Amino acid sequence: MLCFFYIKHHTSTFLMELKWQEVFRLVQRVKKVLSHNLCTVLHIPHDPVALEEHFRDDDDGPVSSQGYMPYLNKYILDKVEEGAFVKENFDELCWTLSAKKNYKHDKNGNCTISDRDAFRLWCLFNFLSEDKYPLVMVPDEVEYLLKKICTEMNVEWNAVELDDFFSQETFHQNGITVWVFLDWVNSGRFTRGIERETITMAVEEVYQEIIEDVLKQGYLWKKGQLRRNWTERWFILKPSTLSYFVSEDRKERKGSIPLDRNCCIEVLSDRDGKRCMFCVKTPSRTYEMSASDTKQRQEWTTAIQTAIRLQAEGKKSLHKDLKQKRRDQRELREKQRAAKEEELQRLKQLQEEKERKLQELELLKEAQRQAETLLEEENQRRKQQHEEMQRALEIQLRQAEQARASMQAEMELKEAEAERQKKRICELEDMQKRLEEALCAEVTARQEEEAKRYAQTRLLSEEEEKMKELMQLKEEQEELIIKTQREKQELKQEMENKSRILEEAQKQLEEVRVNRQRADQDVMAAQRKLRQASSHVKHWNVQMNRLMHPIAPGDKRPIAGASSGSTYRGSGGQRLEE
Repeated sequence: MLCFFYIKHHTSTFLMELKWQEVFRLVQRVKKVLSHNLCTVLHIPHDPVALEEHFRDDDDGPVSSQGYMPYLNKYILDKVEEGAFVKENFDELCWTLSAKKNYKHDKNGNCTISDRDAFRLWCLFNFLSEDKYPLVMVPDEVEYLLKKICTEMNVEWNAVELDDFFSQETFHQNGITVWVFLDWVNSGRFTRGIERETITMAVEEVYQEIIEDVLKQGYLWKKGQLRRNWTERWFILKPSTLSYFVSEDRKERKGSIPLDRNCCIEVLSDRDGKRCMFCVKTPSRTYEMSASDTKQRQEWTTAIQTAIRLQAEGKKSLHKDLKQKRRDQRELREKQRAAKEEELQRLKQLQEEKERKLQELELLKEAQRQAETLLEEENQRRKQQHEEMQRALEIQLRQAEQARASMQAEMELKEAEAERQKKRICELEDMQKRLEEALCAEVTARQEEEAKRYAQTRLLSEEEEKMKELMQLKEEQEELIIKTQREKQELKQEMENKSRILEEAQKQLEEVRVNRQRADQDVMAAQRKLRQASSHVKHWNVQMNRLMHPIAPGDKRPIAGASSGSTYRGSGGQRLEE
């Protein structure tokens, strides 16, 4: 029995070790395939033999001793050169590695968008996401992306669904991941009632604009340099080049126009049967082009000027610049909000400090009232004591005078009584000294009262200064509010002026169109008259040639009718000579 358990234990241990070895080898193979694909996509020169040495099954290779991430940084990522690989191929590799695990369709295996559209949305998300890991897209950028897609689909943007999504999921208010974003798009709430082909075209347009930096694309007529003929080409404008192809499938590229800060664009007048013309001037050549209408010409000239401006500023991508500007605006709004909250907090603290000072002032006033009441009671008591003592002294003085009168009459008999009176006088002097001391104490109390009143006056002055500062802050806040309202009114007035100017321009355009139709009618009438005149000239030329035919020598003399006819021809010839 023990032998059986011993065999079973060692057999299970051997099988477990064998299983872990198989797992390790499988992981090594996966890492080797991933490294090979990364080197291929990123155009990094690599030796397959060296790659096999790196991923040996022993513990001597760099992958086994250092781990895969240090190996990835040292042998692959540090060798990547900017512009040496096709970014779309690298994105497709990353999408293939991450989408299989994270990108899920609905329960039935269906989805609103195709896998290709999901890949492009994944690329757009990575471009517009914040530059920190894990990658999240803030609600403002999500709304920006969805608005652009709606614009390309000619659908009015409705932010209710997105607001409901962010309001229900409070933990998404700081940003959402790409898989949450794709799940929300696949839920159908954003693309409800829109055909799949329309969604694909809109996503492709936005992808080309943001990821491939296509500022504008479309058909234009281009004048050749040698043959000087006009040919319709499909143009694609990027920040550094203006390329043109045979058709919009972009299979056959006919040429490109390099753009830099030395280039300029100029609107031309209509000629050679072409209208809405403009030209792009480079240091080496001038390219003449013609748009389908004035609006297209304006859009193309504006887009090309934007590309030239980006080259002059040393910027490679318009949307990277716009993304940074939107991020700066968000940070500025956050700083303003934080400053406003800090200001409100400071005002709240000042209000609390003011209330506390008012409470302390009320307590001081109450203590002052109590001190005044006690002082008044003490003064009344001392006054009463003083009056009583004065009355007692007056009585005693009167008694002393009476005693002195009686003592004068009976001086000899009452010397002992005189001595007692002297002692009584000494007691009265002591009492007077005590009274003076009490008066001095009263003066000291009055001085302390004056000091307390001075302290109270100082506190009141400090309170007034605090009140002035608070009122000044309040006035500054009101001035800021009034300034903001004034700027809002000016912006509204400017928008109204621009709308009015646009309406006037549209009226002028309608008048120009009417005048053009009238001019076309006049030209057709003139052409009709010219054809009639040309037919008349041909007719009279034939008659003239018939009348001016000369008579050869030896010809028979014409009959009378003929001679009259020749006379007529002569006269006709004479008229012609005249």
